[in-house]
Amino acid sequence: GSHFEQAYNAQAAVDTDSRLIVGQRVTNAPNDKEQLLPTIRSVPVEVVGAVEEVLADSGFASEEAIEAVERDGGPTVYAAVERTSHHRTVEDLERKDDPPEPPPGTQTLDRMRWRLRTRAGRARYKLRQQTVEPVFGILKEVLGFRRFSLRGLAKVGTEWTLVCLAYNLRRLHRLQALPA
Repeated sequence: GSHFEQAYNAQAAVDTDSRLIVGQRVTNAPNDKEQLLPTIRSVPVEVVGAVEEVLADSGFASEEAIEAVERDGGPTVYAAVERTSHHRTVEDLERKDDPPEPPPGTQTLDRMRWRLRTRAGRARYKLRQQTVEPVFGILKEVLGFRRFSLRGLAKVGTEWTLVCLAYNLRRLHRLQALPA
């Protein structure tokens, strides 16, 4: 309509093994298309180590973003480039050979489609739904974080940092309580 809505887009990079938030940032961009590289850069390499693989949903997938991340030996990206149903079909359950590798010079999004159709690619990408999705679910449902209380990008960034810190402290406590 004819109203102004101050909104922010919170990003989190999550480690697949520990499910700790290892990078976070806030932007006022309305979608994620240009947020892949800045979000990866939010991960402190000196603390976490080099990022080797990136699992991202279709909102982050664009030719430019994937090329920028993978350029010069960067991490391998596994990003959905097409929306598919969450319901499995009989065809999904059939054992199939991996599709042939695309020829050199194939466009980035076509290479990504191929990567996600391989057995290894499907297995890697499947980790995304059990890594980052539960983190946002816990932030919303368990910690009750549904909206920012402050205004202004800098203040909202500080608030998001505190929310991520609270999540990580809770997660670290849970990890220590698990039997070795």
